[in-house]
Amino acid sequence: MNRLLDGKVVIVTGAARGIGRAAALAVAKAGASVALTDRDEAAVLEAANEIVSLGGSAIAIPGNVAHEADVARVVGATVERYGRLDGAFNNAGVEQRNTPLHELSEEQWDFVIDINLKGVFFCMKHQIAAMLPSGGGSIVNASSSLGRVGIPNASEYCASKGGVLGLTKGAALDYGMNNIRVNAVLPGVIRTPMIESLISQPQFSALLPALEARHPIGRLGMPSEVADAVVWLLSDSSSFVHGAEIAVDGGYLAI
Repeated sequence: MNRLLDGKVVIVTGAARGIGRAAALAVAKAGASVALTDRDEAAVLEAANEIVSLGGSAIAIPGNVAHEADVARVVGATVERYGRLDGAFNNAGVEQRNTPLHELSEEQWDFVIDINLKGVFFCMKHQIAAMLPSGGGSIVNASSSLGRVGIPNASEYCASKGGVLGLTKGAALDYGMNNIRVNAVLPGVIRTPMIESLISQPQFSALLPALEARHPIGRLGMPSEVADAVVWLLSDSSSFVHGAEIAVDGGYLAI
């Protein structure tokens, strides 16, 4: 049976856990060779080893997307290992809340923007350069439902994810004629390890019903559900989808 990503080479950033790890596994199961990168060296190596143990092809390349030299190294090592680059899921991101805008320090602002937005810029810059000689590719950027709507005390996060949408659309206009598609996924609240740890605490668990009700589908999302959308966007099955925002949010943005 022909799998959606058979023979393709894909980079996944922020691949150590949560959505990124689920996406790396899904991409490998769909037939691609995967280069996983993350700041957490031990965890990203474990994720790559899991793929290999399941019969897939994967390498772990630790790095921080906020540092252009790291991004260049990740892309270069991927091309050196596999000969080309066909796709990328730029998922690496950080979140910090509970700081109102007037109390936000420059360091807090820079920490989020450098990884969530500048990191996507660095990734696309080097990924596109690697894709151009081989005739095209597909890039999926992780934005968020909070790139479209706000949430209290998280202005820097909302700004970073809104910026990813603008960056996605601008790049889509620049590189469509080069057969490089660029799209974004906008997850709602997903049951990542971070969310699971929060809702396991008594002070947060009481808020879970209200949080689930905020999603018209009546529950939170799973990392695998975002991963499935990413696989489709990376594949030729979405060949006419370009510059799009794909909400994987259980209807969060429909309200």
